[in-house]
Amino acid sequence: METGNLSGIEVSLMKNAIIDAHIHLDMYEECERNQLLNELDMYKVEKVIAVSTDYQSALTNLEYSKQNKKIKPAAGFHPEQPLPEEAELQKLFSLIERKKNEIVAIGEVGLPYYLRKEQKQLSLNSYIEILEVFVKYAAKTGKPIALHAIYEDAEIVCDLLERYSVSNAHFHWFKGSEKILQRMKENGYFVSFTPDCLYEEEIKRIIKSYPIELMMAETDGPWPFAGPFSGELTHPKMIHSSIKQISRLKNVPMQDVYSRFFKNTSIFYDLQE
Repeated sequence: METGNLSGIEVSLMKNAIIDAHIHLDMYEECERNQLLNELDMYKVEKVIAVSTDYQSALTNLEYSKQNKKIKPAAGFHPEQPLPEEAELQKLFSLIERKKNEIVAIGEVGLPYYLRKEQKQLSLNSYIEILEVFVKYAAKTGKPIALHAIYEDAEIVCDLLERYSVSNAHFHWFKGSEKILQRMKENGYFVSFTPDCLYEEEIKRIIKSYPIELMMAETDGPWPFAGPFSGELTHPKMIHSSIKQISRLKNVPMQDVYSRFFKNTSIFYDLQE
């Protein structure tokens, strides 16, 4: 049986509700997005946290949330892109202020790890300054913050979070050393895992060491995955396979993983209705 396909034993898991803690809905082709949204009930997807990449992305996700109550929008600026114009950034900050009762989080925000690998001369200072403003907004509004911060960048981000006493932090698809993981554990920061937990050894290592009380599941769709998901449209249903894998790696009953992840994500993003 292929682990990535929801057949056989996986079909029996459809009674368990899931939440996709991090997905870029606005980056799907329209037909793909419509298919995905039409299938949420079928795969027991109760909610999706629709993170944004910039001002227009945030507007789009807010509009989606009006059309489908399962969509919970977040507003932010993805760091793996050129810096925005100041006017564009101010529009985003203003949107967060005006729509703070509609957005569930500030995100996706963080630091440009991969962009710096491509552009060796890229200065990090301006990105840190922008991130600091988002962290301040998180502190001011009490909203959770969804972070793109991996490896050594996580140290900088932890410094900012600690400076402004922001504890509701979610490091999505995290990769990093045991040292920074220990700091994140002590601060109570959440980490979410994508379907690559089925085949990436680094991710398996983190799952084994991180507390299940501080875990969530995500897809980061439409980012594609390899292994058993090669060639498939990234879909929240893949989280069922992720939870099965995490159950094995943590040696925790699968039903307990489902319950814990659903509770973790619901409370963190204040999704209880």
